[in-house]
Amino acid sequence: MRKVLLAIKGLHARVQNQEILHGLDLEIRSGEFHVLMGPNGSGKSTLSSVLMGHTSYEVSAGAVQWEGKNLLKMKPEERARAGLFLSFQHPREIPGVNLVSFLKSSYNAVKKLNMSLFHFKKLLTDKMSVAGMPLGFMNRYLNVGFSGGEKKKCEILQMVLLEPKLAILDEPDSGMDLDAVKDICRVIKALRNPKQSFLLITHNPRILDCVLPDYVHLMVEGKIVKSGGVELAKRIEKEGYVNFMKAKGLKIL
Repeated sequence: MRKVLLAIKGLHARVQNQEILHGLDLEIRSGEFHVLMGPNGSGKSTLSSVLMGHTSYEVSAGAVQWEGKNLLKMKPEERARAGLFLSFQHPREIPGVNLVSFLKSSYNAVKKLNMSLFHFKKLLTDKMSVAGMPLGFMNRYLNVGFSGGEKKKCEILQMVLLEPKLAILDEPDSGMDLDAVKDICRVIKALRNPKQSFLLITHNPRILDCVLPDYVHLMVEGKIVKSGGVELAKRIEKEGYVNFMKAKGLKIL
């Protein structure tokens, strides 16, 4: 049996005194691929921020275990070192900091290493090839002048480099053309193995045609109301969120 990486039970969380998560339950085991879907404002991105320890969010109830340890007591950098990774929906531009410097600092911090620039560039060259990122981006300022697709590829490159146990991908397909989405799918499929898990947040069920998840979850107003396989995503795509919930007798909180 695969070991449990992440166990969320009855999670409530709020931001600026407004509760966003209302008793969410979710369990992810090693090697599993989960997809989280739901209408805008249902709390999907809030969940990812809470898991990574964003200080703007307050957990008011519930428990989150990471490999049997209390994740909520861990600092953000401790969570990253433990194997959690989040690709942002809207990556920030950082003028004056080139990609290789940023990734070298991140890699050394997460892995607790002091790799030299020379050796890191050799490693990064290999990883950029896997991620489909041109080597010319190595010395460009982080995300400055990048297209939407290039920014998302840069996030995927970080995932390839850091090799997390659980990669949370927050809408990696948003604002991307078909070829760019196929590139991301190719990388994800190449990385899938029994030791690495994924939680993909998306509005686009079509990306599931190429990544083939183990589980699909429907999130509405701060909690998961339905779970299933790819067929769940296909039915939601066909019927829409509101009609699907009416057909299933599901109520909005």
